[in-house]
Amino acid sequence: MVHLLNTAQKYQLKIAILIEIYTGRNQDSFLKNIIYLTKYTSHSSFYKFMKNERYLPVYYVHKSYMTTASVWRELLATDGSKTVRGTPYDGFFIGLLSNISHRYEIEKSHFDGFYTYFSSNGFSYGSSWKNWKTLEAFSKKRKLLFFPSVSPGYVDTQIRPWNTALTRHRSHGAYYQVAWRSAIAAKPYGVSITSFNKWQEGSQIEPARPKATPQFTYLDYEPEGSLFYLSLTRYWVKQFIFQNIYSDIG
Repeated sequence: MVHLLNTAQKYQLKIAILIEIYTGRNQDSFLKNIIYLTKYTSHSSFYKFMKNERYLPVYYVHKSYMTTASVWRELLATDGSKTVRGTPYDGFFIGLLSNISHRYEIEKSHFDGFYTYFSSNGFSYGSSWKNWKTLEAFSKKRKLLFFPSVSPGYVDTQIRPWNTALTRHRSHGAYYQVAWRSAIAAKPYGVSITSFNKWQEGSQIEPARPKATPQFTYLDYEPEGSLFYLSLTRYWVKQFIFQNIYSDIG
């Protein structure tokens, strides 16, 4: 963590933590995770968000819906029996929304916002681009922050050979660009990207070069070049920033 944070500082980046689902994740283990991570949250490169006049460390919670809203409420509501609110372990907590019913689970859990994560348009309610404007409207009414997740494509048949239905072809960047346009049109607070380097699900945007193994050939992004998706990301981030500035002026 120290190496990551120091390197992020060198490149003027910020790091937020995503807490994965794991066997036995519950109130107590999650709180232990947060207590452990506070040793790093004072670092200038740990991403923080202003809430109630405090800069709070940002935590994404993967598959938060695997734990009931009543359990999360005990940790995240101000009057919860094990609340972190107002303590040194408080944070800005972002849950995962997949199904339409998760909207109210997020609210009842007292998360501060939600993201959608999944890469395949149409796979879930949250990952369907057509629903992002509706989710943004919901988030504003509930005073939550919405982070739709964009992806360059998806193919996980190397680890799930039966899962061809969820494959989404990159189409030389077209899939990624439509995802970005859909996210920007929803006017959310922020956008998350799935993913930087999750090669096993074919959603990576990091630089690529071809490599063959006896079982599989990994391709690059030719003819566009190894940095193609990083360049696209830079372009669309600038478009997102421009829209926010224009909206503020308007």
